[in-house]
Amino acid sequence: MASIDGTVVVLGTGGTIAGTADSATDSVGYRAASLGVDALVAAVPPLAGWAVECRQMAQVDSKDMGLGLWLALRAVLLQQLQRPEVVGAVITHGTDTLEETAYFLHRVLAPGKPVLLTAAMRPATSLQADGPQNLLDAVTLARAGDAVGVRVVLGGQVFGAVELRKQHPWRIDAFGAGDAGVLGLIQDGVLQRFRDAPPAVPHAAADALPDEADAWPRVEIVTSHAGASGAVIDALVAAGVHGIVIAGTGNGAVHDQLLQAARRAIAAGVPVVRASRCLLGGVFGGVFGAPAGALPSYGALTPWQARIELMLDLLAR
Repeated sequence: MASIDGTVVVLGTGGTIAGTADSATDSVGYRAASLGVDALVAAVPPLAGWAVECRQMAQVDSKDMGLGLWLALRAVLLQQLQRPEVVGAVITHGTDTLEETAYFLHRVLAPGKPVLLTAAMRPATSLQADGPQNLLDAVTLARAGDAVGVRVVLGGQVFGAVELRKQHPWRIDAFGAGDAGVLGLIQDGVLQRFRDAPPAVPHAAADALPDEADAWPRVEIVTSHAGASGAVIDALVAAGVHGIVIAGTGNGAVHDQLLQAARRAIAAGVPVVRASRCLLGGVFGGVFGAPAGALPSYGALTPWQARIELMLDLLAR
């Protein structure tokens, strides 16, 4: 994997990769977002010889990630990637909402340079700390210059932003790429490419996104399950929600009580789409494919990806 001369901008947001614990054997009871991004880069000796600029965007546990920080990341990326000396950007992130941030950036950016997100399943103080290698791999791929678009680098694997799935709450190999599989592997700074990611096509709303999080439509996710009640959907509509995603069973199936409430919501002007709560597969039938009488779907998108897509669709109206 050949490198090109230039600067890689590393944007820190916190997460486990920046976490610390009182004991090196503690991989659960740590404090996320304790170290700054400068400290993360300084802990990876090979990066000392490369042109790397650090910028601390936030210090959050990614369970608390929000639209405001997403918009700030987008704005900084647009600015930094315009600099001719910058060859790519890396974002250090927590794993809890890594899938969501990656998908959001994929849908609102069309970067002509690499944007790599990376994270860790173990804090920086752990005997099994995986953050330093992940960060090195991400910067290495950014310097290669040929991974244009939004990618995720974890555990020596390169994931597409659309296919990334967190499959385990605490194992180091916690992520997968669904039915599509990973884009490639990185070993000792060498990329073994398996396939190319589909070209990124920004959403139609990406050219005129509101700068303030409060100006975005509010979209919530409701889960279908045995004994589900439509009261949750009715309450959301009454509270002024702008859209609803139902995480359905199997192939996006929705409990009858929820389905009736969804139809009431649609009649009240609130769009409702379905997704599958299954980790793999999504809803078969394609984008907005649905049998007669069923709710529309976004096909293979997960419920949280579908939430982002519906927000953007509502903005584009």
